Amino acid sequence: MAQLLLGAAGSAVGGSILPGSVSLFGSAISGAAFGGFIGAQLGAVADRALLGALGPDRVGPRLPDLRLQASTEGAPIPRLYGRARIAGQVIWAARYTETATKDRAGSKGGPSVTTYSYTISFAVGLTEGVIDGIGRVWANGAPLDLSQTDLRIHRGTEDQLPDALIQTVEGAENAPAFRGLAYVVFEDFPLDDYGARIPNLSFEVFRPAPVANPEQPRLEEMIRGVDLIPASGEFAYAVEPVMRRIGPGKEEPENVHNGRGVTDFVAAIDDLEARLPNCRSVLIVSAWFGDDLRCGECEIRPGVETRDKVTRPADWQVAGESRATAWLVTEEGGRPVYGGTPDDASLIAAIRELKARGFAVSLYPFILMDVPPGNGLPDPYGGAEQAAFPWRGRITCHPAAGQTGSPYKSAAAGAQVADFFGAASASDFAISGDTVSYSGPAEWRFNRFILHHAALAKIAGADGFLIGSEMVGLTTIRDSADHYPAVDALCGLAAEARALLGPGVRLSYAADWSEYSGHRPGDGSGDVFFHLDPLWSHPAIDAVAIDWYVPLADWRDGTEHADAALSRTGHDLSYLSAYTEGGEGYDWYYASDADRLAQVRTPNSDTAHGEDWVFRFKDIRGWWANAHHDRPGGVRSASATAWVPQSKPVWLTETGCPAVDKGANQPNVFVDPKSAESALPHFSTGSRDDLIQRRYLEALIGHWAADATVSSVYAGPMIDPADIHVWTWDARPFPDFPARDEVWGDGANWRLGHWLTGRMGLAPLGDVVRDLASGAGVDADVSGLDGLVSGYLVDRPMAVRDALAPLAEMFGFTATDTAGGIRFGRPEGAALELSSDTLVLTEPGETLRCERQDFAAMPADLRVHFIADEDDYARSAVLARNRLGAARFGVAFPRRLSSACGDESGNTARIGAAAVAG
Repeated sequence: MAQLLLGAAGSAVGGSILPGSVSLFGSAISGAAFGGFIGAQLGAVADRALLGALGPDRVGPRLPDLRLQASTEGAPIPRLYGRARIAGQVIWAARYTETATKDRAGSKGGPSVTTYSYTISFAVGLTEGVIDGIGRVWANGAPLDLSQTDLRIHRGTEDQLPDALIQTVEGAENAPAFRGLAYVVFEDFPLDDYGARIPNLSFEVFRPAPVANPEQPRLEEMIRGVDLIPASGEFAYAVEPVMRRIGPGKEEPENVHNGRGVTDFVAAIDDLEARLPNCRSVLIVSAWFGDDLRCGECEIRPGVETRDKVTRPADWQVAGESRATAWLVTEEGGRPVYGGTPDDASLIAAIRELKARGFAVSLYPFILMDVPPGNGLPDPYGGAEQAAFPWRGRITCHPAAGQTGSPYKSAAAGAQVADFFGAASASDFAISGDTVSYSGPAEWRFNRFILHHAALAKIAGADGFLIGSEMVGLTTIRDSADHYPAVDALCGLAAEARALLGPGVRLSYAADWSEYSGHRPGDGSGDVFFHLDPLWSHPAIDAVAIDWYVPLADWRDGTEHADAALSRTGHDLSYLSAYTEGGEGYDWYYASDADRLAQVRTPNSDTAHGEDWVFRFKDIRGWWANAHHDRPGGVRSASATAWVPQSKPVWLTETGCPAVDKGANQPNVFVDPKSAESALPHFSTGSRDDLIQRRYLEALIGHWAADATVSSVYAGPMIDPADIHVWTWDARPFPDFPARDEVWGDGANWRLGHWLTGRMGLAPLGDVVRDLASGAGVDADVSGLDGLVSGYLVDRPMAVRDALAPLAEMFGFTATDTAGGIRFGRPEGAALELSSDTLVLTEPGETLRCERQDFAAMPADLRVHFIADEDDYARSAVLARNRLGAARFGVAFPRRLSSACGDESGNTARIGAAAVAG
């Protein structure tokens, strides 16, 4: 068995690893990571592989000999982890096909002109192993329009069959299957635009790393449902191209901003199927716009981005509104702050397209608040004006509960709630073909918004429907001591939606995670009301639906915090899993911000009745399995509410975590500079962290997938993993979104946001290291490795040490030869303990010296070379002055992170230049 010994070279960075790091895909990278490796010996090498790889008529120029793209016999087969741009090798080509076209020049009787065009069929080998698929393709460096190309992908499985064309040309007995090799076949590829030769082709290839722990499936395989956004965008969900006129005789595509030659929606769904193979359920989000946080004044209307846009083949139309009459979305900096409401016809087509692909589809109406800065609107919460672009959960009575003059607990509050919902009913909507007409009251209120979408869901054949979501400020309004009028209105709305949709459509309301279990106002009254129970028990409602953004961590920097004793890192899966039914919101809570800062934790306990679950928002199990007794004034009612324990399943209609440092501490927040709601999680540094997003979802989905709780009422699981929907997948395909900021104004939000798009398919570092080591017969322990690799390509046979070196340099890990095999991990900083006896000089002539290296002798600059996966995988570099030296990585990662690497490496090198000697 091969032996592998790796050690950290500390001299280049001033010694062993010391405190100070930068987060890169969730891994803290220290200055010592750039020191390289010394003392390495291998007994095996990784991946040696060969690619078994002048008269009356005129005649135009002809091709005497076809010049092929280079195809080198014996070229190595690369091995890919994550995503990368690969040139590949031509592994098969047929003879070119010549097509002659004869035209008559001039008038009748003129000489004929014969021209020739050429096509060729050929195959290009890409990488070893099974790939998820390919993205963009470049020909001679320019994007190739795949819609004009007949291309077939063979994913590299061990049971793949020979390509049908190769069989036809070569004969069945001579056609190899190229098993274990991912390759593509071009059929009749036109050569005329490329100088009568095959162009230099390169391919964006996606290949997951084999999992290091077979008992822990890949997140990509765990996800079975997603929420589909952007919710706004006039033709964001259009299946067919829509063109926009930009001038006389000129037009541009409105919904084709990718190099694949299909609409953005189709490209994004292709990616969804490739990246998340077990995802078979989609909640498609469609937004109208609210204009006021005062529920009695708030109108909810479909909106457009501009009045003067002209499109074909369809004009925008929603709920009978045209571009001239719809709400005009607010502009900032010369562009709309939101996309417009999805066109009705395109939304119907999108649902049908998803269903045709085998997805279960639910329609999710969504309110976006178009309340700009400087709105001048009276603020229910007592501010000078309403906050900019707030959360829909802020909609409430005016003034809000607790404010001077509030109608809370009076009939006036009930009247405001009634105004918010309006008087529209199912009988006001008529369906004719794919068109919905409305004949009810001339109002733009919540009922009309929801029931119009219900009619669209009926037309499209949707499988499920939500009658709203996260209306926390509305559902907690009382018009008396114990009555919640908005809950009654939702019950009535559920009945109306059921009348439109019929019995076969699954129906619910998506409550906020802070709302679903009850109302416990912080007014000192001691009230506890299970205020949504009339809705959860309503016969039209099929499930308890929750947008589930609960904290799974309470992590801080350093080691002087309460959870440091529980885990080595905040990314540890077992640590996060323990908090799915534990920790904050379960075992304890923070009574104030000051308590949170000091980590003063108050136990969640019910000393009066032993019903701890009543006060645990995270205790779904206890809430679901028990009868509910209201406690007005803190006194437990003798009779229970209408909720029947275990009577309905729980759907997690949204869940997720932002890709930001310490995202698991507060996963419900997001960064969006235009919104007053924009915030970082508790104690976050604001750095990007894709790994915490992945670990959060692995912990949460894995926990409930393993849960065996079955209802004694309906004989099904409490939480079916198929009903866990992750926020979010985008209908704008990566990398065009977020890269094309001239098209979409919210691209910058992707970096720290909840998007799965562009992050699924990244390779966990441990999986990559273990797979490389196994190629040399090394039994590797990678449990100590954290981090995500965007893309890593081993392009030729090499020693495993050499293949691992760039990863070890970037992520700062070493390998130790142990009796049980090679253990990979980040070395712990050695603590230097000096006792009082050590500091006392007992012998004559003894001295205690503190030495510091001469900084002037250190290299002046640090250059980090990397592959920028946001820029067509171009080789790039950043420079940090007066720092350390140079580091070069054959690894793909975002440009913004490379600068942080350079700065942090130099800082750590300077720290490491100090030493104590005795």
